[in-house]
Amino acid sequence: MYRIDMGIDLGTSKVCIYMRDKGIVINQPAVVAYQPKEKKILAVGIRAKRMLGKTPEGILVEHPLSGGVISTYTLAERMIKAFVKNALKKRHIWGRPNICVCTPAGITEVERRAVEDAVVRTGARQVFVLESSIAAAIGTGVDIMETVGHMVVDIGGGTTDIAVISAGNIAAGTSIKCAGDAYTEALIRYVKRKYNIELGELSAEDAKLEVGSVMLRKQDISYEVKGKNILTGLPVRLELSANETVAAFEDQTNQIITAIVGVLENTPPELVSDISAEGILLSGGGSLIYGMERLIREKTGLRVSLSDEPENVVAAGAGMAGEYIMLQDEEKRERSE
Repeated sequence: MYRIDMGIDLGTSKVCIYMRDKGIVINQPAVVAYQPKEKKILAVGIRAKRMLGKTPEGILVEHPLSGGVISTYTLAERMIKAFVKNALKKRHIWGRPNICVCTPAGITEVERRAVEDAVVRTGARQVFVLESSIAAAIGTGVDIMETVGHMVVDIGGGTTDIAVISAGNIAAGTSIKCAGDAYTEALIRYVKRKYNIELGELSAEDAKLEVGSVMLRKQDISYEVKGKNILTGLPVRLELSANETVAAFEDQTNQIITAIVGVLENTPPELVSDISAEGILLSGGGSLIYGMERLIREKTGLRVSLSDEPENVVAAGAGMAGEYIMLQDEEKRERSE
C-alpha cells in the first residue's frame, strides 16, 4: 500500500490538510494578501482573509483558486507551500512527504497538471491527484471498491461535485461551478437589489453562515448585517431574516438539485437501485446551509446522510487513500500488459 503522509483538499474557499496519525492540522481560508509591485506575500489564510476589503492601495487580497482550479499559479504555489510548511511543523516527517491532493472531477488535464506541479514545488516526494468525490467517500468510510453504487454530493466553496461510485470508479457524475461561494455572491446581489445596501464579502459570508437557508424555517430568525447605503454612501445596519435568504438562494439551489437529478437520470438502473437502498452521502461546507439535507431528500425521494465533519472529510479521505491508489495502479498495469 502507498504511504500517504499528507492529504490536501485544495478548495476555492479553504485549504484543509490531513496528516497521517495526526488528523486535520490545517483548515485555513484559501486567501493571499500581497504587494504586486514588490512581489511580496504579506499574509496567507485567516490573516489574509481578515484584510479583505480593508487594504490600502498597493496591497491586493486574492483567492488564488477559482472554481476548484488554480487561477493565479504563482500565488497558489506560494500559498500551498506556506500551508504545507506549517503542517509539517505539527508532526516531524523524515524526508520529503508523499502528498495526495484533491481536485474536482471535471477539470482538464492542463488544470490537473497545474495543481500537481504546484504541490510538487512544495518539496513533495510523490504527488497523487484524486477526485474530490472519491476522497469524500473514502473519508466517510465507504468501501468504494465493492460493486455497489454509492452517490456522493460534495458541496464545496467553488464547485459541487456529484458522483455515483462503483467498483472504485465514477460510473456517472458531474461538477458544476455553483457552491458555497455562489451563495455568498447571491446574498450580496439580493441585499443590493432589495435594500440598496452594499455588503462586503466577509459580512455576507457571516450572514450566510448565521441565517442562510434553502428551506423556510418554522421559527424565523434574523441577523444584523452592516453595509453601505448605495444612494447616500453612509454606513447602515439591516436585520436580515433567515426566510428571506431562501429567495436569495433560489437560483443556486435549483442548479444543485437539477445537477443531482441529472446524474441520477444518467446512472444505470442497477446502480440507481443500490442508491435507493444506500441513500446519498452529503459532504462539503456548503452542505451545512440550513435545510440542504432535507431539501435534497424531498426533491429526490432518497435518504440523505450528512458526513461527520463535512468540511474536513475530503482532506481526510485523501490522507487515507493509499490502498485505493495502489489498487488503481495495479489495474492500470494489468490493462497495459
